[in-house]
Amino acid sequence: MKKNIAIVMGGYSSEVEISLQSGAVVYKHLDKEKYTPYSVHILPNKWVVVIEGVEYTIDKNDFSFTKENTKITFDCIFNAIHGAPGENGSLLAYFDLIHMKHTSAPFYQMALTFNKRDTLSVVKQYGIPTATSVYFNKGDHFSVEEIINKVGLPCFVKPNNAGSSFGISKVYTKEEMIPAIEKAYKEDTEILIESFLDGTEVSVGVIQYKGETTVLPITEIVSDNDFFDYEAKYLGKSQEITPARLTQQQEQRVKEVAQKVYEVLNMSGFSRSEYILVNEEPHFLEMNTVPGMTEASILPQQANEFGITLAQLFENAIEEALKK
Repeated sequence: MKKNIAIVMGGYSSEVEISLQSGAVVYKHLDKEKYTPYSVHILPNKWVVVIEGVEYTIDKNDFSFTKENTKITFDCIFNAIHGAPGENGSLLAYFDLIHMKHTSAPFYQMALTFNKRDTLSVVKQYGIPTATSVYFNKGDHFSVEEIINKVGLPCFVKPNNAGSSFGISKVYTKEEMIPAIEKAYKEDTEILIESFLDGTEVSVGVIQYKGETTVLPITEIVSDNDFFDYEAKYLGKSQEITPARLTQQQEQRVKEVAQKVYEVLNMSGFSRSEYILVNEEPHFLEMNTVPGMTEASILPQQANEFGITLAQLFENAIEEALKK
């Protein structure tokens, strides 16, 4: 009997449209001989299943819905929500409470990795190099001079809990610092300011594939813009070179560090992390646990290079979830 799969998409953050695109790709490529997929839109004002343009309200008691007097339940959730509430752990905690299986890591790991500064505090304890950084909560007093003395210029100002490079600025001068901080606070009440790392930027996917932790081929990021911002990620203003142009030694070191980070964070399911190679050593930037899933997205590119089709990638995620 075919399994009913809810592909949750949308969310409550600036990444809604990107998530809807990812979810649509998962729906398109999921093997319809094995699964019956449903598009489920999780939005601030409604949770609905969308079938041929008709919306059916989700019953939040058990995450089911009713169509033509028939109650339909799900065997597994495919999480395609970038940002809140799918990537920050909130929705996964709810699924755990109602004993619903899902393709993501447990809610605590999702919450931890969504919080950039908390993730950095963990990986540092395991000897993983990172940028020099300072943190602030909205309302905290700060000195621009002290920030610059610690992290230097240029530096990056980021929202602590946000994705897709929303709210990020590269700051070159003292005068640019306050506007950059104000921009970041529009996305989050917590911000992170990091030193600039001058080196090769790479992105590497680590997933559970057929029961094994698998490091996918590495992607080199060459942005046409000043850094890998929203335009570079989604509007074609970058080169994403897979496999990355690394020496064998560099490639091996990146893969070692990427697997170590995945394991020390107790991850499962999908992940895609960013690193800067400085003096041959990968410096960890951040981890995405619901990476883009469109045909042009980085992790699907890496899976394809590894020999995994989108259909196989999505099926594996569901089958791994069903085993839990």
